[in-house]
Amino acid sequence: MKKLFLRLSFMLTALALTFTIQAQDGPAPSPASKLEQRVGTTDITITYSRPGVKGRTIFAADGLQSYGAFWRVGANSATKLEFSKDIQMGGKDIPAGAYTILAKPGKSEWTIMAYAYDGARWGNYREKDPAASWTLPVTELKDMVETFRIDVNNIRDDSANINLEWETTRISIPIKVK
Repeated sequence: MKKLFLRLSFMLTALALTFTIQAQDGPAPSPASKLEQRVGTTDITITYSRPGVKGRTIFAADGLQSYGAFWRVGANSATKLEFSKDIQMGGKDIPAGAYTILAKPGKSEWTIMAYAYDGARWGNYREKDPAASWTLPVTELKDMVETFRIDVNNIRDDSANINLEWETTRISIPIKVK
């Protein structure tokens, strides 16, 4: 009887583990993304998660991301920007290295803050002083962007824009490279 009980316990444990492992193999609500782009001779890598609108109002006084509140610029963990060489971002000198950005969205302009990257826990950055910050205008898009995206666009030998786009909002951060 004891052997039967042990076998039954083992089988139930194995079955429970099987269901647990299978349940973890679903699509992520905010999938991870990694963008690698060379601008001039500078390598830029951006690692972030991409939340979806999913029928919600995103940027508004009563939206998912309310005006004036800190936003991690993505989902799940801190967005990581890496630059292989010194750059200028929004007209300010940024040394080569890894950074995270937080934002305070507003209706007509956003404040973007860059912090030296210190891990994926984005909430820890709110207590620190940013390495740089910018106030940038909002561009309203005519087409809906369902899944948040960051791209590097308008690439030239010595410049580009890092664009943040979600819902009908675009923020464009100009960068210059050497």
